Amino acid sequence: MSHVENELNSQPECWDRAAELSAVHRAALPAAGERVAVVGCGTSWFMAQAVAALREQAGLGETDAFAASEFPAGRAYDRVIALTRSGTTTEVLDLLAALKGTVRTTAITGDPDTPIKAAADDLVVLDFADERSVVQTRFATTALTLLRAHLGHHTEQAVADARTALAEPLPAGLVERDQFTFLGRGWTVGLANEAALKMREASLSWTEAYPAMEYRHGPISVTTQNTATWMFGEAPEGLAGQVAATGAQWIEGRLDPLAELVRAQRLAVAVAARRGLDPDRPRHLTRSVILTAS
Repeated sequence: MSHVENELNSQPECWDRAAELSAVHRAALPAAGERVAVVGCGTSWFMAQAVAALREQAGLGETDAFAASEFPAGRAYDRVIALTRSGTTTEVLDLLAALKGTVRTTAITGDPDTPIKAAADDLVVLDFADERSVVQTRFATTALTLLRAHLGHHTEQAVADARTALAEPLPAGLVERDQFTFLGRGWTVGLANEAALKMREASLSWTEAYPAMEYRHGPISVTTQNTATWMFGEAPEGLAGQVAATGAQWIEGRLDPLAELVRAQRLAVAVAARRGLDPDRPRHLTRSVILTAS
């Protein structure tokens, strides 16, 4: 079994621990009413998108999400949250250095024995969710669970649904598709983006992600009988029927959306296996992006 399979299978236990830790780290996480930015790179950026939408949906304050390299200089925030599994990503460290002394910063990381320890004002360590794999699974969902619990959005049902996502077979015919589209609404748009990234990283698949209401504004035109279209959360009225009319396979998101992401992670590994690929060695990727000055 690959590292990524072992790690994705451990997510229910990781989520339980993260939910407990949310109270321990309350002071390091955003207070109600604070203006907050959440930043990251790759998978962490998509988790940032999800938590930003969740926090605003809960009425807890303005919350923006940025790729660390695209943070808007000069914009005022009360706190910046940086998500970084490795603690070594260049863009995150550069941003935290630039913000030092101007805004309170919190880093959520899997490895505290890295430069991130000195870069952020507050540190939340999820070392039990760190990973050997290049492809992120459990660290990303565990960090999001920590923040969901802090926002009062985490439930025991999410963990139960994750166990279901790991135990039930994938829908028949899904692995054989050659195009995958993931759709979300609100906070699940970030999850859809992440599901698409997992498919690209692990299985080199043709994969897309969109806000669900935008799918009919052009992207549905490339949908065929070889497409699987997967909805994270409740679908807009009529969309399932419109997708079915194209001949595509429609996957209804019936579990907690974060558990649906676990199912999508499993799909990425299964498609990789079918294509003879090693998900532990994704093409052109490394566990952390560390840039050197030219």
